[in-house]
Amino acid sequence: MPGDSEKKLAKAEGFGADVLILDLEDAVSAERRPAGRALVREYLSAHRVRKSELWVRVNPLSSGLALADLAAVMPGAPDGIVLPKTDSGADVAALAHYLSALEAREELPDGRTRVLPVATETARALFHLHTYTEVSQRLAGLTWGAEDLPAALGASTNRGPDGELAFVYQLARALCLAGAVAARVQPVDTVYPDFRDSAGLEQVCVRARVDGFTGKIAIHPDQVPIIQRAFSPSEAEVAHARRVVAAFRASSGAGTVGLDGQMLDKPHLVQAERVLARAGADTR
Repeated sequence: MPGDSEKKLAKAEGFGADVLILDLEDAVSAERRPAGRALVREYLSAHRVRKSELWVRVNPLSSGLALADLAAVMPGAPDGIVLPKTDSGADVAALAHYLSALEAREELPDGRTRVLPVATETARALFHLHTYTEVSQRLAGLTWGAEDLPAALGASTNRGPDGELAFVYQLARALCLAGAVAARVQPVDTVYPDFRDSAGLEQVCVRARVDGFTGKIAIHPDQVPIIQRAFSPSEAEVAHARRVVAAFRASSGAGTVGLDGQMLDKPHLVQAERVLARAGADTR
């Protein structure tokens, strides 16, 4: 949500998103930045009881604007900070120090404010996706970006002649997924820019979930229910996962079990337990 648009922020709570990101970066022009900071702080303060978590996307640390963004919005106690254009886990460590000082100033619990880096928007970043492991307990996930990286690389588009993402952007996506899993945090897929293409959005969401992503950023309110539906396990998936878990429990500690003519081992059990956890299902 553009942080300087009072009209759009007023509609935000009805979207049903898990998280609302109040943007102070690309969606806000330089001349509107002071007004955006003030409006975001007011919105946060007016919504201490929240239906959706409220996060703020600040400007990159390299811009020299991030600390002023943080100082302005932390009185509203945001649930998290989205940090764009990170080069490595060192940026998260630096942000964590800022947040600790500002939490102390606002008498907020230390470590309360979580962090989601947009971890693939610079050329340097692609070589450092492994550096987010154990960088800070604040780290909630990693997400990637396919829109800013072409400008950083000097490319005119992020698509190949077939309309699919070019290899370097597929690489960024894969490295983000692996980096998040290595850091034991949520891998969050990037935006789908064409908000009118519901069928295309659903298709990429299904692919992202199959690949291992646990959520996706929406760029338009109409995308929210499609994303939530696509990333929620189906009844059939939950039923199968229950059968897998039950088969292993009945096997008295065996490393492999048979189910429907297939041999299953430990990775199948882990996947089944993950499906049940995402569905909020009882594993008994």
